[in-house]
Amino acid sequence: MSRIGKKPIVIDKAVKVAISDKDATILIEGPKGKLSLSIFDGLTVKQDQDKLIVECLSQAKPFKQKHGLLRSLIANMVQGVLKGFKKELEIVGVGYKAQMKGNNLVLNLGFSHPVEMIPPQGIKITVPAPTKVLIEGVDKQAVGQFAAKIRDIYPPEPYKGKGVRYAGEYVRKKLGKAMAKG
Repeated sequence: MSRIGKKPIVIDKAVKVAISDKDATILIEGPKGKLSLSIFDGLTVKQDQDKLIVECLSQAKPFKQKHGLLRSLIANMVQGVLKGFKKELEIVGVGYKAQMKGNNLVLNLGFSHPVEMIPPQGIKITVPAPTKVLIEGVDKQAVGQFAAKIRDIYPPEPYKGKGVRYAGEYVRKKLGKAMAKG
């Protein structure tokens, strides 16, 4: 049995949970929004006052593998509708900047054209400074996926460190041609 899957999920008073056994879904609603998830076959979710418990119905390997995953997904949903998730990106490079154009994010990253990104539903983007981008939302996967898409446009390069990186990310720099011996 999964160590993570056995842990109960504590639910705050501001969060409402609805478990549908008929179509095997769980709906979680909180102050920031609402999320739903299909429950995997062979697993059940039970509510016990202010706790959610994920149970594995069978000891077969495929069901045990998804036990901890389902518990983690539900815990992330509870945290997302209560507090939300954030990813912060930094843009490094001379003349590289980000700005908002309506709801869309426009990035100037040294290409011959500006790159325009349209955020998916439920994602809020703010640009507190021209070199900082803040991505917020209730769905942890969607926030991380959109941040990764932005980073993939121009990932940090190892010689000068220019590009888009996560806040606090360390980019290991190479010495380059001047320091090479041979």
